[in-house]
Amino acid sequence: MTNIPETGRTPRVQIRLVVIQILVLSLLGTLGGRLWYLQIREGAQYQKEASGNHVQQVVDPAVRGDILDARGVPLADNETRLVVSASRTDLLKQKDDGKAVLTKLAGVLGMKPEEVIQKVRLCDAKTPKPCWNGSPYQPIPITDKATPRQALQIRERAEDFPGVTAEPEAVRRYPAPGGSNTAQVLGYLSPVTDAEIQQAKNTDSPYLRSDMVGRSGLEREYDKELRGKAGVTRYEVDNLGRVIGKAKSDAAEPGSNLVTSIDSRVQRVAEYELDKAMKAARTQFDKNTGENFKADSGAVVVMEAKTGRIVAMASAPTYDPNVWVGGISAKDYKALTGKDSDYPLLNRAIQGQAAPGSTFKVVSTAAAVQAGYPWDGGYPCTSSYSVGGQVFKNFEGENFGDISLGRALEVSCDTVFYGLGDREWKKDGGINPKKGQPKDWFFKTAHQFGLGKETGIDLPNEVTGRVPDRQWKLDYWKANKDAWCKSGKKDGSYVEKIAYENCLEGNKMREGDEINYSIGQGDTLVTPIQEAMIYGAVANGGTEYVPTIGKAIISADGKSVQAIKPKVQRRLPVSQATLKGMDDAFAGVITRGTAAWKFNGWPQDKITLHGKTGTAEVYGKQTTGWLATYSKDYSVIMTISQAGTGSGSAGEAVRNIYSALYGVQGDGSIDTKKALLPEPQKGLPKVRTDGTIEAPKVVGDPAKDAEASQQSNPSNGSDQQPATSPSPTTGNRNTRRRPRRMPGRGSRRMPS
Repeated sequence: MTNIPETGRTPRVQIRLVVIQILVLSLLGTLGGRLWYLQIREGAQYQKEASGNHVQQVVDPAVRGDILDARGVPLADNETRLVVSASRTDLLKQKDDGKAVLTKLAGVLGMKPEEVIQKVRLCDAKTPKPCWNGSPYQPIPITDKATPRQALQIRERAEDFPGVTAEPEAVRRYPAPGGSNTAQVLGYLSPVTDAEIQQAKNTDSPYLRSDMVGRSGLEREYDKELRGKAGVTRYEVDNLGRVIGKAKSDAAEPGSNLVTSIDSRVQRVAEYELDKAMKAARTQFDKNTGENFKADSGAVVVMEAKTGRIVAMASAPTYDPNVWVGGISAKDYKALTGKDSDYPLLNRAIQGQAAPGSTFKVVSTAAAVQAGYPWDGGYPCTSSYSVGGQVFKNFEGENFGDISLGRALEVSCDTVFYGLGDREWKKDGGINPKKGQPKDWFFKTAHQFGLGKETGIDLPNEVTGRVPDRQWKLDYWKANKDAWCKSGKKDGSYVEKIAYENCLEGNKMREGDEINYSIGQGDTLVTPIQEAMIYGAVANGGTEYVPTIGKAIISADGKSVQAIKPKVQRRLPVSQATLKGMDDAFAGVITRGTAAWKFNGWPQDKITLHGKTGTAEVYGKQTTGWLATYSKDYSVIMTISQAGTGSGSAGEAVRNIYSALYGVQGDGSIDTKKALLPEPQKGLPKVRTDGTIEAPKVVGDPAKDAEASQQSNPSNGSDQQPATSPSPTTGNRNTRRRPRRMPGRGSRRMPS
């Protein structure tokens, strides 16, 4: 008979009890340790966080800094408007997700219900614009054009409009002084996204959900400086949300002002002349296509030759940047991005790429001299140049006999450059050069001029253009070989024949490639800003500067001034003797060369202009016109797509820009009182401690702040003032102030 302990427990039961006791003690120990960690070790931290549950934050948005022209005239500033906003979070609490509230709100605002509903839906891959691409947790603006009566209706009937607010807020404004637009240069704002908030969380410039950020142009490039720092006031509240005290307050720091080198008066003239030139081109007949020129897009750049600072930059077609303020409508968004829009959001001065035509001969000439060809050598300017079975013609069959490189630039003789390019191609070993043999002076020189890469201008999304050298040819062939070989036919259409040839030897530099390249045709692409940089360097003696628009960053109280100084990019690979020869030749273009018919009567002895015309063939389109010019102070570049010759499409417009700069009248006389900017602006506008702007006196008019005065000077010498010209900028706006901070979210191939 088994002996049972007096307790009645068997050894097995006792073991189990011991195990249970150990487990219980372990759990108690773990719990105690955790309690010690939470209450003793990290108690202060959690107490601090817990107290935060009873603190409500009120954000006081920073006033965004102004963007000013060189004289202090605002190109972008702020104004106080009544903004109606809706909280998506509150709307989703409604049974119908707030549709009834938004429909009722549309009635008050005089808007269509679907338009209001569209504004509060979130953007995603399947949702077309307009939609909200900001944080879903911040108020979404419905309109910034509410009237006091509408705002009062919404606020007095708050129970009918849950989640809807109507508050005065500082809103971005693009005032377009004197009629200038500057849309693509300025850019626009839109709400910050959750992804951007997370990305910037641990940086020195974090975002708040109420922030508006720059999306393009200067607004994006200088967003950090312009945005400032929002203020935050923290209130202690009880469990019912009632304020019981003020915990802490951080004052808002307004954004700094960006002073640019843009002169709004010159900008206005540049925009007007570009638009007028494009309209005039559309009235001209294109004998090659049998239709009128389309003149569908264009750009103009006015740059200080000795600093690289941009005085004016216009791109066409353009748009009103104010359409983005308060949220863009579906109609406006389609007009800016639709297939028939011609894409006005593009800044064609830095994003428009085209074959440069004969304006590229400044590079070809420098390349020829570097390769050892004498400046004064006798180069045959024949009516055509034959290679194998292909004939490359000179413009309209012109024949000037044996001429120098300088004269070849003046008359834009293609066959001179055909011959030079062909000789260099043969020297480099032809289509099958030995390894290390080709010197490729024509391509090397283009890279030395800065082509094929960004200029570094202080604007986002600049494109590089293209230098179609041997490496580019090889890379391009590898990327397209399969498609070419599949579609190419030896005896097919023109396109099929080209594809067939490219399939076989598209990776090689063919004779025709270098011949076309020598006159800026073929696969060569440049941008207007690159041309402005190059011709500005020729004007100043050979120094290329980084193009810049920002001139200084000035704090809101005017106490801190951070100058943005000109930066040297590189020296042109050209001797002073060659530069002098080019300078004389480009002056000859104006007086007796390809642009002379547009500059008859110009006071060349007082204000010496230099230029180079260009007309580039584009497959499937009409020709693109280029006119590259410079004076001792400025380089002015204009290009118009599908507009014919460079001199014919842009000559009069460029002349009128110089006339406005220097005050040249129709009879060739000079009126300094009407000169907008006879010398580059050197001073900076002064920002007073109260935020008002004191603009400096403009060089050339010491008596007062000069008013915009456009004197149109057509080639026949007549003195015409455009009847539809916008009114000039008036005054220096010395009394302009920032808007007071208000409650609410805040600012959101042929030759020339």
